[in-house]
This record gives sequence, C-alpha cells and structure tokens, in this order.
Amino acid sequence: MRLLKLVPDDTNIQFLKWRNVAMAISLLMIVASIALVAVRGLNLGVDFVGGQSVRVEFTGAMPPIDEIREKVGAIGLGEATIQQFGSDKAVSIRTALPEGDKAAAERAGQRLVAGIADAFPTAKTGSVETVSGKVSEELLRTGALSLILAMIAISIYIWIRFEWQFGVGALFALFHDVTLTFGFFALTQMQFDLNIVAALLTIIGYSLNDTIVVFDRIRENLKKYRKMEIIPLLDLSVNETLARTVMTSFTMLIALAVLLWVGPDVIFGFTAAMLLGIFVGTYSSVYMSAPILVWLKVGPHSFVPRTTAVTEGAERVSSRNDDGAVV
Repeated sequence: MRLLKLVPDDTNIQFLKWRNVAMAISLLMIVASIALVAVRGLNLGVDFVGGQSVRVEFTGAMPPIDEIREKVGAIGLGEATIQQFGSDKAVSIRTALPEGDKAAAERAGQRLVAGIADAFPTAKTGSVETVSGKVSEELLRTGALSLILAMIAISIYIWIRFEWQFGVGALFALFHDVTLTFGFFALTQMQFDLNIVAALLTIIGYSLNDTIVVFDRIRENLKKYRKMEIIPLLDLSVNETLARTVMTSFTMLIALAVLLWVGPDVIFGFTAAMLLGIFVGTYSSVYMSAPILVWLKVGPHSFVPRTTAVTEGAERVSSRNDDGAVV
C-alpha cells in the first residue's frame, strides 16, 4: 500500500520570492489588529472585568437582543451586557457586582436567575459565575505577564540554541501570531476570557515548534551547502520540511474544525482562537521568521564547526615559511 503524500518529494516552491509582499501584508494586518484593539477594544469576560455572568439558552426562537436587555434591566441589577454566545439560541448575560460582601453577590445572582426565569419561562439558565474586581485585575495582569514572559523565554532559548538572528525571527513571528489573534477577537467581539489566554499560550507553543523545525533544517543546510546563496538555501529548507508542516497543520485543522462545529459552547472561543492560530502560525514560520534571516545577513559563517575552524587554522600556519611569511 502506498503512503499518502500531501506534498511530493520533489516539491520546489520559491517561498522567499514573495517575502516582501508577504511581509507588507503581515505588517498591514498587525497595524490593523492593533488599531482594532485600540478602537473597539476586547469584549473582556467576567474573568478580567469582574461581575456576574449567566448563560441563557432559549428552547424556541430567541427574542430580540433589545427585548432581552430591557427585561433584564427591569430586574434592577444595573445595566447588563448581553452577547449572543455560540449558537443563535444562546446568550451570555453579564451584570456588575453589587456592593457588599459575598452574601450580597449570591443574593444578586439568585435574583438575576429568578428574574430571567420569570421574564422567559422557556429559557434554561446555567450557573452564575462571580468574579470580584480585585481578582479580575490580578487575572488580567497575570495573563498578560504570562504571554510576554513566554515569548521572551522562547526567544532566549532559540538565541542560545541557534544564533541571535534566529531569536529575532522567532520573536517577530510570535508577535505576529498573537497580535492577529487579538485583532480577530476585537473584530468579532467574541468574549475574551482565561480560556483565550490558554489558547494564546498554546498557539505560541505550536508556532514555536513549527519554527524550530524549519530553523533546524536551515542550520543543517548552512553547514552542508556552504557556497549556496541564502535565499535558495532557505527555500530548500522550507520545502524539505513542507511535508511535515502540511501534515501536522492539516490534521490539527480538521480536529479543530470538527470541534468548532459540534463542540460545546463553553470552548467555542478557545477552539476559534486555536483554529486561527494554527493557520497564522504555519504562515509565520515560513513568511515571517525565514525572511528576517535574509535581512539580518545570516549565512554559512554563522555556523562554522569547531573542527573546521581548527583545520583552517592549521592550514594557515603550515602555509608559512621559516621567516613567518605566508607562502
């Protein structure tokens, strides 16, 4: 039985030919993502802004959002944030925390559920999630710090394992992936909670793994083809790892697409972030990290084996005559 090959062995795609166009498009998308986050902001979940949240699912046709907002506002818990969640028959209702202690928050939660049940008898409500403002601030700060530290630590690791140019390329690729994911959530206004932070950390790990595979082949080829120009060498390295990249990404995309379609609503945002992250992570390992090596002047001199350096030094010494002149 012949093995399935999504990429032929003799594939020779000139990826680096389009490096300037790809970089321009990526920079434009990065700027657009930052602008979206600045202008529209993120729809932060209860984990980050504090408050009480309850998920409501309607068995029949869902009433208009304005009607839901009006009836929830009549409960007397302040202005509510209502967002369609997962399907066309489910919404997430978030209200601010009441003043007082934990008991006051519990009473407000019970009042919210009871009010929804009275206003919409056929609706099903889940449990009320409550997060204090202090806890939410700590979660937001810790989540942002974890993303930054992960990216820095990864870049240092690649710097030590390869060269500093590779670390710069990997850091830019990770920045590209994370920024575009933030832009996606700012554009769609999907809820951004701790599950999305977990997805971002997973995306960083996946993108790093794909980038290191390409970098490792580049390092091998720099030693193997010492007289080859850098652009053909990078194209060769990407093509040699393309079968592995396509197979890994393709299987991941299939699993995530199925999970996005039939999975539970609670992980809808996580799955959407992962689906986008796999795509942009694969793209950035080819069109973000590799072209930077060209602009940072990476070449065969970056990886001179120690034995080669010793041999060349011995040859230079043996090529001198008794007076010390080079012959």
